[in-house]
Amino acid sequence: MELKNDLFLRAARGEAIERYPVWLMRQAGRILPEYRALRATLSGFKELVETPELAAEVTIQPVDHLDVDAAIIFSDILVVPEAMGLPYQMLEQKGPWFENTIRSREQLNLLDTHIDVADRLSYVFEALKITKNALNGRVPLIGFAGAPWTILCYMVEGKGSKTFSESRKLLYTQPELAHELLSRITEVTITYLKLQLAAGADALQLFDSWAGILGREHYKVFGLKYIQQIVEALPGVPLTVFSKGALASLPDLAELNCTTLGLDWNMDVAYARELVKETKTLQGNLDPCLLYADHSVIEKETIKLLKSFKSQRHIVNLGHGVYPDIDPEKVKVLIKTVKNYEN
Repeated sequence: MELKNDLFLRAARGEAIERYPVWLMRQAGRILPEYRALRATLSGFKELVETPELAAEVTIQPVDHLDVDAAIIFSDILVVPEAMGLPYQMLEQKGPWFENTIRSREQLNLLDTHIDVADRLSYVFEALKITKNALNGRVPLIGFAGAPWTILCYMVEGKGSKTFSESRKLLYTQPELAHELLSRITEVTITYLKLQLAAGADALQLFDSWAGILGREHYKVFGLKYIQQIVEALPGVPLTVFSKGALASLPDLAELNCTTLGLDWNMDVAYARELVKETKTLQGNLDPCLLYADHSVIEKETIKLLKSFKSQRHIVNLGHGVYPDIDPEKVKVLIKTVKNYEN
């Protein structure tokens, strides 16, 4: 199916663009009243994730109501550990929670092996197919997964954490166990992402939400090593790696063979561009809290960011996901500013 708007893909590949593309992480849901109305009719977050027709509906909502240049499938990074035999719950106001954790070899041995990813995550692939068909070529569709280190954090910790000390402890006390778990996560993730492409995803993104809690050396060994394996398994695919908070690791991230590097709002665009030259596209990196400001401030700061670009190889986005209490009208100001800007 030919895309009517392929700006996102052209920017990712380093091709000529007439303007910068724009989309937002966590745009599918959260801020939109249409999403909240649907959510109110359901038992919980997981019902939405696991019902393909509904996941497709909320994936398309920001395309309809915000006029973004790409859609990202509505799902969750924690479907991967669940497919591996470690189910989770999503608790209201608290976030993810795992009844069981992986902190010993005995616990690791309880995970499933020889997993049929196509079967266990069939609801994600069905949602992608429905979405792709319903979009009818309006914009590209992005698939995604959590990076292995971030998935390990949840499997070891069992919940969100400020420090992920249990996960980091594992790297010092049982590094072999950590590597085995990371290898198994990586294997499943590669299969999962390939199946997303087969189901209709035009591009992919890896979210390494907890990259920033590791020092540079540990991130090389326990983070980037496995991201590189995923990148190498997907040659020629528009792929964004978003390693939140990994400031010290930017030179190492610049060496990855991915097409795009996602930047959080603490990462300097000029420094990142100096590192990647014209070999990669950058994505980001407006502070999500900018969207609490007045319309004039949002417009001014967005133009300031756009003027700072030294290359066409840039996709406009926030430096993290949009916060749930943001006014959708302010998001529209950001998007219109980008679309009206002449680069």
